[in-house]
Amino acid sequence: MSRLIVVSNRVNPPTARGDETVGGLAMALSAALRQYSGLWFGWSGRTAPEFTGQLSLEQHDGVTVATVDLEEADLQEYYNGYANKTLWPLFHYRQDLTAYDRTFDAGYQRVNRRFAETLAPLIQPGDLIWVHDYHLIPLARELRRLGVTNRIGFFLHIPWPAHQLIVTLPRHRELVAALFDYDLVGFQTEGFRHAFEEYVLSEADGSVDRPGFLRAYGRTMRVEAFPIGIDAADFTRMVESPRAQHTYDVMVAHTVFRRLIVGVDRLDYSKGLEERFLGVERFLANNPDLRREVLMLQVAPLSRDAVEAYQEIRGRLDALSGRINGEYADIDHNPVRYVNKNYRRDELAGLYRAASVGLVTPMRDGMNLVAKEFVAAQDPDDPGVLILSRFAGAADQLRDALLVNPNSPDEIAEAIKRALSMDLFERKARWRAMFENVVREDVTAWRDAFVAALRDPAGAVAPDVERPQPAILEVETETPTRLTTRKTATPRPPARH
Repeated sequence: MSRLIVVSNRVNPPTARGDETVGGLAMALSAALRQYSGLWFGWSGRTAPEFTGQLSLEQHDGVTVATVDLEEADLQEYYNGYANKTLWPLFHYRQDLTAYDRTFDAGYQRVNRRFAETLAPLIQPGDLIWVHDYHLIPLARELRRLGVTNRIGFFLHIPWPAHQLIVTLPRHRELVAALFDYDLVGFQTEGFRHAFEEYVLSEADGSVDRPGFLRAYGRTMRVEAFPIGIDAADFTRMVESPRAQHTYDVMVAHTVFRRLIVGVDRLDYSKGLEERFLGVERFLANNPDLRREVLMLQVAPLSRDAVEAYQEIRGRLDALSGRINGEYADIDHNPVRYVNKNYRRDELAGLYRAASVGLVTPMRDGMNLVAKEFVAAQDPDDPGVLILSRFAGAADQLRDALLVNPNSPDEIAEAIKRALSMDLFERKARWRAMFENVVREDVTAWRDAFVAALRDPAGAVAPDVERPQPAILEVETETPTRLTTRKTATPRPPARH
């Protein structure tokens, strides 16, 4: 059996089975690497005075991890620069925040070349190589230049922008041409795949060889949509864990006579946090009788503090949450609670379970797994309501959420009111449809489909695999062991016992 080599900017393997601080994606990739006796390669997260290419090899729960240090110029030009000041804002439709700097581009190309030179000696004949995300678009080109002929796949975790946006990027043709050194390129949604195809046909004089295969720059490449999911079975089990139950109990105690609206997002301008707060403010202004009956909790861990745009959004959110509370708070109640702190996945599971409304309103997102985690955490007998941006990739799958335009405070406010007043029958019907999708198109299905497509140059699809279903699927005849029902069918707060 061929080995699988996973390459990503950062390496995040689980340190032990059941580590609740590690995300489901890392767990799924680690499982695949154990199955294929594979290797996970990437940046260590550390910098050195100069780049030496010295590898650090470790074993983590049966996974071989190979990391390399970068030098400070690499960090500033490749990571903080081209990746997060150029590609990230442009691919998320924030052209106003996109920085075009030749030194950033040079650093990006240099680090991808260094990654290739460090990785190439580890590659054996027959190995499958799976490269992840926008940091490493040129990596296959650099590996090909070193003589690597293995099958190499690439998966983009963020949106691919519209044709009119990508052409604003200097040297956009070179960036797209580098993707044609991959054998397979995967996108989160059919919309992103179509946008990429439109660019290739319009700008690269490309052609469609057959469905799913594009030809340009003298090469033919398979292009498919592989919507990523969560480990639904694991997440529903996690809801029953002691830590999740404790978090649930804490939130129930703190929202007595109130309904909890929850948002969980990394602090990033793509997540629509300012627009979300404005929507909550509009809801409070339009519904004075409900002001004391809701609590909006926004968890927003800090990220990329070295990038100016992230420093600025933090200041604006601090001011906006303060303004809302200053206007609508009472002596015993603040309607908005805003927290810049990381929480474990099992703690978040309990938080989602306690919420009457999940507010997931990014301006643009590749997928958004928080939406799927919120669905997986719900009590089937009394589920909360998901409000979801129509510009999140997950909106293609979770069509029974309340879909909103995140640019409109009125739409967000109206969706909150509708969610709080939705009757139990409709809540259960919407949740069931979404949960079935979350289970069916989980992270294992995503991983297996991509690896199967990468292995098979003829384009065979991954076979159906029987996987254990979450125990929560059987709850129609059972009662959750400890997490009690607390969501009501009307905006009036439920009585506490």
